[in-house]
Amino acid sequence: MTDDAPAPDLRASDADRERVAEVLRDALAEGRLDMEEFQERLDATYQARTYGELAPITRDLPASGTAVAPAVSLTKDPVSGGSWADRIVGGDDSGLSTWAVAVMSGFERKGRWTAPRRFNCFAFWGGGTIDLRDANFADREIVINAVAIMGGIDVTVPPGVEVVVRGVGVMGGFDHREEGVPAEPGAPRVIVTGFAFWGGVGVQRKLPRAERQRLREERRREKQELKEERRREHLERAERQRQEHLDSAERHRRELEESRRLHDPLNLHGTREERERRPEDR
Repeated sequence: MTDDAPAPDLRASDADRERVAEVLRDALAEGRLDMEEFQERLDATYQARTYGELAPITRDLPASGTAVAPAVSLTKDPVSGGSWADRIVGGDDSGLSTWAVAVMSGFERKGRWTAPRRFNCFAFWGGGTIDLRDANFADREIVINAVAIMGGIDVTVPPGVEVVVRGVGVMGGFDHREEGVPAEPGAPRVIVTGFAFWGGVGVQRKLPRAERQRLREERRREKQELKEERRREHLERAERQRQEHLDSAERHRRELEESRRLHDPLNLHGTREERERRPEDR
């Protein structure tokens, strides 16, 4: 397999689909596609999940050889340390997913992706999700320009990120609850701006999925350890009570024997075993 021919069954990224969509827009402007063909191919682009599904869309158009991501490593790269310095990758917005549109539909940007310096999104009678918890950042300050017309757009940021909200709402609104939270050293700033009419742009702060899973696993282990500890305590308490009962029974037996010896020093009555013993065995 060559570097410029990625495996057809490898999953395509948002950036791959955006590059294909750019080729289609150029072809429409040049008259190589009519509006109906453009719409059909654009729909197929955003429904594509693998390189094999993307490649045929621009095969008969100029620059189709560069429409799909050229090189994909088939080896698993080591995971970065997770510091903010590792997640602010720098560079320009070329090759990145910089816009999203939802018209009576929806869009998502989440998982491992690179948030550009400026991301424009539009929702009309639809909704969109922009999740930055696992994302990298093209710069220390990025702008999300969100326009929601009778729709909604949700922005999710990880803890430690500074949030600034500058949007305007008319019979709608922007969520300002996450403003004013101090940023961690080296963390990026996320500016949410735009316009909402009969719609809303929400901003919430959540832990990354991996961190939430780790915390859930820790709580599960703590509950299990607490359960085992309580079980041991119950067993130890039951064993102590059993031993105390045996000790009490033994003390009671000895007290009875001592009382019998005091009242029957010649052992005339004897014990039950002695009374039942045969005379020749005495």
